[in-house]
Amino acid sequence: MARPSFFGLLLIAPALAMIGALFLYPLGYSLAAAFTDPQGGLSLVNFGKAYEFYSTDILFTLFIVITSTLLTGLVSIAIAGILTLGETPWLVAALRALYRWPLFIPFIVAAQCMRTFLAKNGLMNNTFVALGIMEPIQATSLLDWRGIIITFVWKQVPFVTLMLAGAMASIDRATIEAGRNLGASRLRVLVEIVLPQVAQTLLVGLVLSFVTMLSVLSVPLMVAGSQPTMLTVDMAFRINSYGDYATANALGVISYAIAGTVAWIYLRHSVKREVQA
Repeated sequence: MARPSFFGLLLIAPALAMIGALFLYPLGYSLAAAFTDPQGGLSLVNFGKAYEFYSTDILFTLFIVITSTLLTGLVSIAIAGILTLGETPWLVAALRALYRWPLFIPFIVAAQCMRTFLAKNGLMNNTFVALGIMEPIQATSLLDWRGIIITFVWKQVPFVTLMLAGAMASIDRATIEAGRNLGASRLRVLVEIVLPQVAQTLLVGLVLSFVTMLSVLSVPLMVAGSQPTMLTVDMAFRINSYGDYATANALGVISYAIAGTVAWIYLRHSVKREVQA
């Protein structure tokens, strides 16, 4: 029994070494540095500086990520619901062909595309002007917090929709047909019959999207680039401009705490669901 265990450990040793070197060691180092003062003692001075300088950015980050997550969930539910319950063949086919595209586009490319699309003289406003929907003088730039949210939602909707549509497709169609035969509208069937059965999948997709958006640097840096901004930009600024790794690590720990809180809520919900089952 010892030999297979040894060879199994040998096989996973490179992966474990990479995880330790690239993830666990930086995590431990950043945690230690965040709680260490310039003299080398334990202190919360770095968190005090982070709160003093970036408390507004912490709230701004929470607002952006929570709003983007909620909008991602709503749009994903709408698209997955149409794919599952839609009765218009061309619309279902068009959505099925188009909704996955942003999934394969990196965040930095998405941010650059949005800079062109959402600018005052960008593609969106020029299209509206050409169609006569608005006058040129009415054009405004969305390269601010609105642009960040639009980019995040556009980028994350395909990921959540793919998970949600797959879960909806696995539902017993008899329950859906029973609701329709009793006169329920498609919206009511979606909300009262389908969504409760795929709520766990939706929650997983939203938690993963929340953590992903919380960690993105390119979108807030390229799309908005003004104050207030997100914590990832603040961390990069403290390091690149001042070499202040201690404050940057404190901001990182705050990000860990935010992500950990969301993970805790998800785990608590999952455990409660299993106990009730």
